[in-house]
Amino acid sequence: MSKTNQSQADSPESPVRSKPLSIRDRVLAAAFDLFREHGFSSTSMLDIVTRARVSKRDLYALFKNKHAVLAACIGERTQQMRLPLDPAVPMPQTRSALAALLVELGVSILKTVCHPEVLTVFRLAIAESDRAPEIARALDNSGRGANLKALTELIEKAQARGLVLAGDPAVLAARYIAVLWGDLMIRLLVRLHEAPTEREIEARARAATETLMALPLLAARRRKQEP
Repeated sequence: MSKTNQSQADSPESPVRSKPLSIRDRVLAAAFDLFREHGFSSTSMLDIVTRARVSKRDLYALFKNKHAVLAACIGERTQQMRLPLDPAVPMPQTRSALAALLVELGVSILKTVCHPEVLTVFRLAIAESDRAPEIARALDNSGRGANLKALTELIEKAQARGLVLAGDPAVLAARYIAVLWGDLMIRLLVRLHEAPTEREIEARARAATETLMALPLLAARRRKQEP
């Protein structure tokens, strides 16, 4: 290579090649596209191998069957909801900072859940629930269940810092989720409702946050008023 070419390659202005996808990422991307295009039942492991351009040995080394592939597709997409609760993010030190984080979390959950790809994952899981109930369990565990667990842990930490008054953290977390999406998910899945706008998503996130932050306070006030 000439000095000129070498300097161009070393220059920060030079285009950087993106990191190639791992075999697992290629399999999941190909599988999800096939599930979405043709349905779960009509997609074979051979189809996935062909689309992902991997060997059967590589595929079966990662996933024992097609249901395991779908479960992994579910996990990949549902974990996006909890990005605001990444352990690397510092714990809020004030009630206003906690409220801001809860709003951010609500927006993240709704934007993820309302995305067409995620709705496709839910529909696939529902369609397979009779033949493979483990798929529905995987969806629940990695989606709703994981959200509740992460939110409950956040509330426990907030209570330890006096940012949220007394109350069962699990109950508060469940109430937050209930207010956040109500029956929206069902209506989206059966195509009775259009995806909410960004303004509507933020309004739901704020309503859920205000409910969570106010519930223990209201309960304390009621106890003081009791004879």
